[in-house]
Amino acid sequence: MKALPASRPSTELFRWRTVDIVVVALLAVAFGVVFWAWGTYVWAWGSFLGPQTESLLTGVWLLPAVVCPLIVRRPGAALFGELVAAVVSALLGSYWGLDTLLSGLLQGAGAEVVFLITMYRAWNPVIAILAAAGAGIGEAIHDLIVSYPGLDYAGRAAIGAAEIVSAIAIVGIGGWFLVRALRRTGALQTFPSGG
Repeated sequence: MKALPASRPSTELFRWRTVDIVVVALLAVAFGVVFWAWGTYVWAWGSFLGPQTESLLTGVWLLPAVVCPLIVRRPGAALFGELVAAVVSALLGSYWGLDTLLSGLLQGAGAEVVFLITMYRAWNPVIAILAAAGAGIGEAIHDLIVSYPGLDYAGRAAIGAAEIVSAIAIVGIGGWFLVRALRRTGALQTFPSGG
């Protein structure tokens, strides 16, 4: 897998352009609708699988935490994208209500930490996978405390591992290829990821 081009000079790193804000917000709104539909339709059908297997479906809820930063390459993009998507999902009537916001915060923060460690300068498949794993860890922390507090240790470990695997597969790998596909269309020409 070929790495996306290197980022711009550090003086521009923290400067969000209007187009960056608008694009992350639009992506997050679209992902928020997907979140709501995923929770309403897909998650309901997967519930018969049991919590460990069902957790393999959770990666979809983490997509903005990796896709948004890979596109705009700005500090805070993972957190911003994930929170806006969570707000939209909650407003549409997410099954989890306002708890969706806490979940979005932890997921976005988990990915943001990975991008921060690289000082927002590394934008390659390995970082995408690590950021996805970070978002998955954030999700697992939330879910194991809020949704599965009474489950035994082995059950909780299996759920946490399944959520992280789902994040890596759907968000780290899938998100990377989604951004690459968008780049090939020319849709990202005004962004560092499109150059």
